[in-house]
Amino acid sequence: MSIEHYENFPVASWLCPKHLRPAVAGIYHFARTADDLADEGEASTAERQAALQHYRADLLAVAADQAPSVRWATTVFTPLRVVLDQYQLPVALLNDLICAFEQDLQKKEYRDRAELLDYCSRSANPVGRLLLHLYGVHEPLALRRSDAICSSLQLINFWQDFSRDGPIGRVYAPQTDLARHGLSSSDLLACRDSTPARAMIKDLCDWAEQLMREGAPLVFQIPGRAGWELRLVVQGGLRILAKIRAMDYASLIHRPALARLDAPALLWGALLMKQRSEPTMNTQREESL
Repeated sequence: MSIEHYENFPVASWLCPKHLRPAVAGIYHFARTADDLADEGEASTAERQAALQHYRADLLAVAADQAPSVRWATTVFTPLRVVLDQYQLPVALLNDLICAFEQDLQKKEYRDRAELLDYCSRSANPVGRLLLHLYGVHEPLALRRSDAICSSLQLINFWQDFSRDGPIGRVYAPQTDLARHGLSSSDLLACRDSTPARAMIKDLCDWAEQLMREGAPLVFQIPGRAGWELRLVVQGGLRILAKIRAMDYASLIHRPALARLDAPALLWGALLMKQRSEPTMNTQREESL
């Protein structure tokens, strides 16, 4: 199965080592529930902030071997406690995810790419580091590559979701990129398609691709089926970029998405990574990679 909102992260799939699937599912349900608290339903911003504070209190409670509140005990924190005990998961990484969801409630724009990557360090990178922890991979280079892949996936999700984020008042394109192309936040909020907007989206896609290329060698540091799962994660992100390019960067008005028909291209791209030791896209741009 796939995370609905984190659709480029496979969760407890058949490629994941069987003994790790409960742990991966526990991390997923923790992140999924926190994201729902921040985004789903009709609650006010204040109510969402309060819910996330209570959620953090429950996380800290189970980390201290205390009982959580009943609200999320069965669905999230009772199974998560088992994972915390068994694998000694870094609680700080889980808390970082909550911080990212809180940030989404407070911050709607980002000054530059560095500030956006700082957000990714809490919203996406902890997921990769938690998975590496389960796999017993702690090498600094592997962690940096994981961060690059996860940040790239987060950015790709932003460039994929322009048509969704604009109507809810969120602008993830950095202000410096907007200004360089003669655009403003209001253009993105209104999902106003234009030649300058498409040029900016091209630049942003190129940035996300470069990050993915920097992180992709991690697939050769992860053994067995988990390494192949990561290959497909990388290919999933690159495939979305390929779809944005195929629509001539019109993601302000059209949202690209992966479908079952993309499976052969993803598998083929994963196989080519094994041969070439770098990410590839099964598209007309493949030779340039």
